[in-house]
Amino acid sequence: MSGYMYDLLVIGGGSGGVRASRWAAQQLSKPKVGLVELPFTPEKGGLGGTCVLRGCVPKKLLWYGGHYGHDFHDSEGYGWRPGKIEHEWKPLMEKKRAEMSRLNGIYSNILKNANVEVMEGFGKVVDKHTVQIGDKKVTAGTILIATGAKPHMIDFPGKEYAISSDELLNIEERPAKMVVFGAGYIACEMACILAGYRTEAHVVYRAEHPLRGFDNDCRKFVAEQMEVNGVHLHPSRVPVSIEAKDKKYSVTIKSNKDGSTEVITDVDVVLMATGRAPNVDGLGLEQVGVEMSDDKSIKVNAISQTNIESIYAIGDVTNRMQLTPVALYEGMCFANTVYGGKRQEPKYENVPSAVFTMPPMGVCGLTEEDAVAEYKDVDVYMSSFRTMVHTLSGSKERSMMKMIVDPKTDKVLGIHIVGKDASEVIQGFGAAMKCDATKAQLDSTIGVHPSSAEELVTMRSATRRVRKGAGSAKL
Repeated sequence: MSGYMYDLLVIGGGSGGVRASRWAAQQLSKPKVGLVELPFTPEKGGLGGTCVLRGCVPKKLLWYGGHYGHDFHDSEGYGWRPGKIEHEWKPLMEKKRAEMSRLNGIYSNILKNANVEVMEGFGKVVDKHTVQIGDKKVTAGTILIATGAKPHMIDFPGKEYAISSDELLNIEERPAKMVVFGAGYIACEMACILAGYRTEAHVVYRAEHPLRGFDNDCRKFVAEQMEVNGVHLHPSRVPVSIEAKDKKYSVTIKSNKDGSTEVITDVDVVLMATGRAPNVDGLGLEQVGVEMSDDKSIKVNAISQTNIESIYAIGDVTNRMQLTPVALYEGMCFANTVYGGKRQEPKYENVPSAVFTMPPMGVCGLTEEDAVAEYKDVDVYMSSFRTMVHTLSGSKERSMMKMIVDPKTDKVLGIHIVGKDASEVIQGFGAAMKCDATKAQLDSTIGVHPSSAEELVTMRSATRRVRKGAGSAKL
């Protein structure tokens, strides 16, 4: 340990920090590993971090609940007569908060059992081996920054009336009417979730389609399905102002095409879901000399090391790929490299992920646009259909499957699913793509019948073939 109080000191008790600290402790014969995190409250801090306490996990719980709003209606097509449907928001929030407290306790026990010492407070880096926690200083051979990201709030008149997803997931009363600024996965997910609870949800965004960065066909299709499920979309619009009166808000928005304005009135909640920024405020990194990007993310090399040899960073604070499982993976790679004697560089190809809209979307690999840019020649297989469950339910919701293939090698470059259970299905196909699955191998796979997933192993004819990156030939 070379005279330091800790072999490793981690700042940040989210998924990546917890994984890195406990895995590092397992690599050491006599571990001295510490982790610094703010005390747990519903609004901030706590072991488990954003994902577990005010992100992925509570969102998914509310997504399950919101889906019942559609399921009760759909069940009538199968002869059920659910009668008058009512929902009580406060009991749901109480159970959700209890679950968050339970999970915070579980993470505490995980670290305790791994011989990781947890220190409550705010950690500030003083020099390359020293961290200030309250009124005390501790030293470590290695410092790992794993503080994640925070909501980014854009500036315009009345912005102080808007809340972030952190507050929305802990809101005391369900809003009857909500406006969402932004069209990333958080914005779209929250709008779909609240619409499931019968909130009138409006999504305002500057682009023509939501979910920038995802496959264009999927973006258009998800937007259509969101509207089918009751979400009101306002594309090509930007916020002008929010005005408050009598505990309600009037939200003025403007077209970025012709400059026309419109006002959405009687709004209960305005959600700002306009991206997330690296959570580095007050950490002292710039004063110590840690190099940062223009967006304030921490610059790291292939093994998550900063320009200062003893300081590393993982997860959203590095803005490489903002996904919880990626932060976990980076934490494992860091521990294996620094303490396990095995250099392991994170690889970011074919990472499966999901967007929990209604219906959800699961993706892995390249979008068609990125595949064309990289490979020039691609074959595209695509299918849109009404899933079996909705042949009797009466719902107009549809599903879509899309596959992008390299015609030279037959390798599957991307798979994109929009529909029921997309997040579950894409996990298996993600494993296949990690093994360099080819289209011929998928064609030779026997489908599970009847299922939507079998569509991906029965796509025999290409929808279009793009050659030399110029246009496409629709077949």
